[in-house]
Amino acid sequence: MPRVKRGKHHLKRRKNILKQAKGYKWGRKKKLKLAITAVRRAGAFAYADRKRKKRDFRRLWQIKINAACRENGTTYSKFISALKKNKIEIDRKILADLAENNPKIFTKIVETVK
Repeated sequence: MPRVKRGKHHLKRRKNILKQAKGYKWGRKKKLKLAITAVRRAGAFAYADRKRKKRDFRRLWQIKINAACRENGTTYSKFISALKKNKIEIDRKILADLAENNPKIFTKIVETVK
């Protein structure tokens, strides 16, 4: 049997990695060995930051809600616990948006919870 040379696969893999490394600085965009490690690390950071993004937004929403709550004479923790006791299911994203863009509606929510 003739031996199988895998030149096409090697070139395809190399081309894909170098395409992913496009825009990187120095040798990491041209040299395969450096490009492989750079792309792998970039992928790991991208994956982790997609998870971190959700945490960051939740923190931001909590800060916005807390600021609006304090203007209405309560704290974030008391407000959230009162929402749960009254079985009002509005998520933090919506509450933060209301606190920022519609303070009158947010004030009404705080008053109904009290």
